[in-house]
Formats: sequence, structure tokens, C-alpha cells
Amino acid sequence: MAAMPSCSGACALQRSLNKLLRTPSGSLKTQAEPLYVISLERYGRDPNFAVRFPDSISASDSLYDATVTDGDCRVRVSLEPSLNAQIHRNKLRCGSVVRNVVFSASGEGDRDSRTFHICSLDVDTSGGSDAALLSLSSAHVDSLPWVVAEEPSLVPLRAHRSTYLPLWNNHDFSGETWRHTPPSETGAEDSEEEDVVEDVQPVVSLAELRRRFLSGSLRRRGALCVRVLHKSRLIYYGKAEQSCECPYKAELQVADGSMSVCVVLWNSICLDWYRCLQPGQVLRLCRYRVKDSYSSRSRQDTEPNIEISLNSRNPTAKVTIIPKQQVSPEWGLPDLPHNFLTGHDLQSSPDSTICDVIGVVVFVGRQERIRSKDGRRSEFEEYRWLRLEDGTTDQPITIKLFSTSQPDIQSRIQPMALVVCTRLKLLRNTVSSATTFEYLSNTSFTQVYCTGTGSHHAMPYRGIRPVRQFLQWLKQVDEANMLDRAVIGGYFSYPPLPVSLQSFMENRRGEAGLISGGEMKLQCDRLHYRERQRFVVQCTVTAACYHCRQDMRGMQNSDPLTAQLSPRAPKQREGSDPFKTPTKRKLLFTAASSSSSSRKRFSPPFHQTSTEEDAENDFSMFDGAMEFLVGNDDDDYEDDDEDFTTPPSSPMQSQLGMPHVALETLPWSFCYERRHIQAAAVGMQTNSFHRLLPRRELESFSPAHCYTGYFTLKMRVLSDGVMLDVIFFPATPGTLHWKPLPLTHDNTWESVLSHGGFSSHAPPPSPADLIATAAQLTNRRLVCVLEACALGGDNVELILNRAFPLRS
Repeated sequence: MAAMPSCSGACALQRSLNKLLRTPSGSLKTQAEPLYVISLERYGRDPNFAVRFPDSISASDSLYDATVTDGDCRVRVSLEPSLNAQIHRNKLRCGSVVRNVVFSASGEGDRDSRTFHICSLDVDTSGGSDAALLSLSSAHVDSLPWVVAEEPSLVPLRAHRSTYLPLWNNHDFSGETWRHTPPSETGAEDSEEEDVVEDVQPVVSLAELRRRFLSGSLRRRGALCVRVLHKSRLIYYGKAEQSCECPYKAELQVADGSMSVCVVLWNSICLDWYRCLQPGQVLRLCRYRVKDSYSSRSRQDTEPNIEISLNSRNPTAKVTIIPKQQVSPEWGLPDLPHNFLTGHDLQSSPDSTICDVIGVVVFVGRQERIRSKDGRRSEFEEYRWLRLEDGTTDQPITIKLFSTSQPDIQSRIQPMALVVCTRLKLLRNTVSSATTFEYLSNTSFTQVYCTGTGSHHAMPYRGIRPVRQFLQWLKQVDEANMLDRAVIGGYFSYPPLPVSLQSFMENRRGEAGLISGGEMKLQCDRLHYRERQRFVVQCTVTAACYHCRQDMRGMQNSDPLTAQLSPRAPKQREGSDPFKTPTKRKLLFTAASSSSSSRKRFSPPFHQTSTEEDAENDFSMFDGAMEFLVGNDDDDYEDDDEDFTTPPSSPMQSQLGMPHVALETLPWSFCYERRHIQAAAVGMQTNSFHRLLPRRELESFSPAHCYTGYFTLKMRVLSDGVMLDVIFFPATPGTLHWKPLPLTHDNTWESVLSHGGFSSHAPPPSPADLIATAAQLTNRRLVCVLEACALGGDNVELILNRAFPLRS
């Protein structure tokens, strides 16, 4: 890497900050030239927040620091809490071009002891960030000089916290302060005589330690030699009113030959040891604390037990990993427990079974987030869907995998990888009295191991019979066929919802019922980046359109091979109620003119025609055809009992959703040669310039073969007239959402929408056939189950999961 020249006074950013440093603390300076955000870090606020930001008490519990550059030099800054909302929506992000940046500075003394802050800015949304980032990459960002004399310390600027949090959840670790190798020596600075004596005490069993503690005679604790059975994910317990610099803890389930207990890692011990400790290891523990276990304290009916705390001081715990060859048989340590179940076993296993699974990945979904309320706080849980095959059943093993505090492994889970997930919980969802769907999800002690990450070789499960049987099956797999079916990214919903409105409402278990369009829009405006939420709203369809595979590649380009339904306002009859919508309408079919010489051909995705003549008819229906739900102005209308009232439309009608499918919504065919780029392209927004990918990288991949098209539906909310742009992926054989229900239906619009897809007992209709019969939806009142997900900026994806017709 070529060395960059030192920053001169000609640098626009440095000129602005130099002027600011010559003015009293608290002054403001506006940087007119554009700046580029090349890193973004999050951390929890502390008790000093109210003093520093008296006008932002109601802001989130997070603060943010950033590194910005003008291309000539760079500076680390803190961001005012007033900018948090733009970060939450992923409007302001790593890679953003920002203008009209207003700086301030705080602190006293020389320039190197001052802290710079950004008070306000404008995010450039013109789409030029990719070009700017390309120009920056050639300039070697790491070589850009700092405005201050030396590289600033990578600790939070405006809170007494020792480490940063990941951008999108509180359970992963983030930054180089988390050691991946054991410390050379722990506890040297805390050498009280009693602790030194303890180091040389004979090994004591856990049962004896418990007996001593409960009898009150715990003077000499002795060393412990235990095997790690299970490891929990990290728990961040920092709160704004607490001043702890490193508010982390993690749990280990450990055992010796006498019993098992919980070991808790506290605070900076987590920084030193969390990444180093793995299930199966044997540890020697000294200088620990013993207390009543949490389960004993919280449940009075359980037998008293103990838990062991490892702290950074008073005393400083001493941890040693004992090499395998030095483990004494006299300790009687148990083997690492496993309960591997196959896909076939899961179908007959009871609900809530805790198990381990192994399989080859055939689908990796995009990362999404849901809110998890913990007391007064509302945190985000990050998850993604996986599907594995193990050769024991035609149905894949479906896993809703939340963060396991293994970001280096989870970010590299890709199709065609071999994955082991331990300590998962089996969950069953009942769709009808005869139909249930099972899937797996995390427990506190779930761990993931994946090929390509170096995590498999050290695990002792390789010799277990179910694992050996899986590896034997894997030798016979047709890799080309599996690769052709491999899918990454995109919207995914599981388990399937019930197919009747009554069953759906009964299964909601006290969740909110129908809401208005206005309330739904307000809640969607509050969604954070990749946050997903389900809404139930009463609508009617006013327009329908089918987009073929070519549209999926072009996204925003209108392809002439689409059929679209577009409502037209009827002529109001004299004396009629202007809020009354007629129910009997004619379907008008018009064909847009197109050049026969440049006519595009494609195979209808849901229906294979048997003759060339049938195929030609299907093609012509997509050549710019327009079909309308309402008739001409001269149509005669008749009122009946199904008439209902809707507010009038207006040019300024409130609208929500996206008229075209987004890149993040589509599932993509897995590209093994570019798997690392593809994994990054479908992942969450990164916090580092070095992991950024231009948006065109995702556009360069092909949509999955199983998705040959999609429908867009324009809907009107009946309560207040809000217009919704909704995407609908009907489940068909071969798609991710396909799992045949033991119910047959007639493949009409109402049946397809209420079942979420086509019947398994009849050939699916072609898109042209569905569009041609869309008049069936005219004035039909539908209870719609919509899945909303914030994709960044102002883009909110709305996916139709179910639409149940209301019977009169």
C-alpha cells in the first residue's frame, strides 16, 4: 500500500476544524464541501448523558461515533443524538456522502485533547455515493492522515464504556478488544496471600464445593477442574443510569465427575475470555466467587445450588485452559453431551425438544430484526432463516437462527456449507387440526459451527453415529443438482399461517387486531432498519399487475411483458352516494401496441402449455396487455347487499409500500465462485468502509430459478382510504414457501390469497389466467395479513402473506 502524504493546511476538512479550534469551546463551524462516512460505531449511553445532552433525554439508549473524510484527511467525531433517527432508518450510514456538516468541539487544552462533534448534516441521496466510494478506495483510506497528531484511541468518545456495540444487536461482540487468544497471565496484579494459597490448593470437586458453601464453612475453596458443556451468548446489561464501563456477562455450563454448575463471566473477563472458551474444553479455575445460583434464588421450590462467578477484581479470577494430554482421568470429567436428531426424527419429536442438528445449507435468508422488550427497554433481536438437508426426509430442516455471539461464523453461513447447530429448541405451529409445521430456534446456549470457518475440526461430535451417517449420505449427493437449488437472501416467512380467518384470529393469542391505514403508516414510519412487523388490516384490491422474471432483473424498469390491472373511477349517477362503491363491474381488456419484430418471448412461469398455439396465446397476453377491474364510464352499475363504504380517493392520498420489488426482497441463485461477495451483498449494512460493497454487486446476481415472477397489488384500506403497494409471491411447487397443505381449493383469486399460494391438487394457473380473472376481486372486502420490513431510508417493503375474504 502506497504511503499517503501528510495532511497539509490546504485540506478543506482541516481548515474548517482549525478555525473551530481557534474559537471558544461550544462554537459551531459549517463544512460546505462534501464529506464521506467511512466508519460508524454504536455504544450505550451512561449517567453523564443528561448533562451532555439535556435536550435529548428521550433519545434512544445508543450513542454513535463516526470517522469522516474529505478524501485528504480524516477525523473521528461523535454524533449528536438528534441524528440517531437517521441512523436507525439507515439513511445515515457507513458510505454516506454528507453535506452542510456543522461541527462543534469540546474539551480544553491543545488541539489533540479536544473532541469534535457533528451537530447536524444533510445526507446526499442523489445516488452518487458508489462513485465517491470507488474514488476513496483507490486513495487507500487507511493511509489518510488524521487531523489530530496521532490515531485516536478506539473507545467511545462520549460515554465511559470500554468497547463498542455492534450496530444492529446487543449480543455480538465488536472490535479488536475482544481477545481471540487467551491472555498470557490473568490475576497477576491481585496477589493477596489467600488467593496465592488457593492457586496451589488440591483440586476440589463441585459437589464438595457446594457442600462447603451451603454449610457456611467455605474458607479454602481450592482449584476447580471442569469441562465446559455449554456456552451462552453474550448478555449486555448496560443501562443509561449505570456507570459500569464493561457491562457484559456470559454463562458456561460446566461439570466434573460429581455434578454440573453455572459459571458466570463478568465484565472485562468477557473481553479476555469469551471468544477463547468453547464447549468441550477443560478449564482450571482459581480465585472465583461462590454464591447461590440464580435458579435457586428465583424458584423457591428447587434444591439449593451454587453458581461460580469469575470477576475482574476482588479477586481477579484466574482461568487456565488445560491441554487435552494433561487432563487427568482421576477427575472423571463427563463427555460433551449431544442429542443429534435427523430431519426425519424431528417430525415425530415432542414440542420443546432440545436437540442438535447437522445438514448442508440449501437456503440462507436475509438478516432481519424484531423488537424484544426487556423491562423498560426495547432491544432488537437479529435473526435469519436457514434450511438444511440431511437426506432423511424430503422436507428441509428449517431454523430461525438468532444471534449466537458468533458473528465471525454466522456472517459466513452460506449455501452448500455444512452446518452444525447445537442446543436448538423444537417449536410446533398448528395450522389446522390435522396440520402442524415444525421449526427450530435458539436457546440461550445455542452454538453454530460451519465449514470454512475453522470451527468444525476441534469439535468432538465428528465420531457420533448420526454425524457419520450424514457424512456417508453426503458422499452420494448430486452436488450440481443441489447447487442449482441453492438460494440466498430474500423475503421468507415461516411457518405458514392458517387458511381461514377464524383459525388465524384464534391463533393470534391476544395480539392487536385490525388497525387503520393511518395507524399502520405511523408504525411503519417508526420501524428501524430491517425491523419486521406484522399488520392486519381490512382492504380491497384496486389494481393488480404481474411482473415476469425480466422485471425482477430490471427492478424499476417497466417491462412490456406485464399485465396490469388499473381501476378507473366510475361516473357518478345523479343522486347517488359519492362514498358508495359499485360492486358489479365489467372487465376491460386492452392490448398496448408493440413491435412484432422486437417482441419478447418467455415461458409462463406457473403453467406449461402443451401446444405452440397455447403458448403463443399466453405470450400475447403479456405483450403490454392492460386489464381493468372497473368498466367504462358508460357501464351500468347495480347495487346489492355487498356494497360497502370507502372514503373518496384524492390526488394527495396517503400511500405506503413500494410499487416494485426491492433487491433485498428477492431470493438469489447461489453463486459459489462469488460466495463471499454474495454473502456480504445480502447482509446487513456494515459499520466499516472496508466491508462496503457497491449496490451494483447485488444487481449482478441472478434471481433464484424458483421465483419466475411476482404480483403487485394496489390496495385501499377501507377504514381511511390509505393506499398500499403490496408484493405477493404465491407459493408454488419448488419455491421456498411451498409446503402442500392437506386442503384442496379451486385456484381462484380468493382461494390463492387465503391459502398464500396454489392448490397442490391441481395444475396452477398461469399469471395471464389470474390477471384475466382479477375482476373476481372487485369490491371484495379482505382481511389482509401484511409483513412490513424497513429496508433502509424511506423504503418499507409490504408483503401480502394472507388475504381472507369477508363473507356477507
